[in-house]
Amino acid sequence: MNDLRSIPAYLMRGGTSKGLVFHKKDLPNDRNLLTEYLLKIMGSPDIRQINGIGGGTSVTSKVCIISKSTQKNVDVDYLFAQVIIDKAKVDYGPTCGNMLSAVGPFSIENGFIDALEGETKIIIRSVNTGSIIEAVVPTPNKKIKYKRKKNK
Repeated sequence: MNDLRSIPAYLMRGGTSKGLVFHKKDLPNDRNLLTEYLLKIMGSPDIRQINGIGGGTSVTSKVCIISKSTQKNVDVDYLFAQVIIDKAKVDYGPTCGNMLSAVGPFSIENGFIDALEGETKIIIRSVNTGSIIEAVVPTPNKKIKYKRKKNK
């Protein structure tokens, strides 16, 4: 037995950002404890984030926390957290449109919503802002298509 705690997470790219995506159920509900966990996981405060898996820049030190929504007509809730690199701080105020693009695929991969033939629409609530977003994920053969064709 060691003093490390195992927490399942996905490292995903969303637009021009990269961050960790978690199931809400795998993290503490207490905001202070959650902040402590995220700082340790990312390796902040340290501009290199050498003791964590943050990438040492604001675009690679992001976290999405996803849960099945209990709100009517909403599929998933999305809480965004920006882990500050050089301070012991996590900002839960903003949202991130880049990382939002990872929410749909994560939700399908983790069974929050079933993939449909062709494309799958997912209704997402931004917990940070209260906004409701409709995401469309390409799902040919009911499988997520991550790769795009390169333009010639």
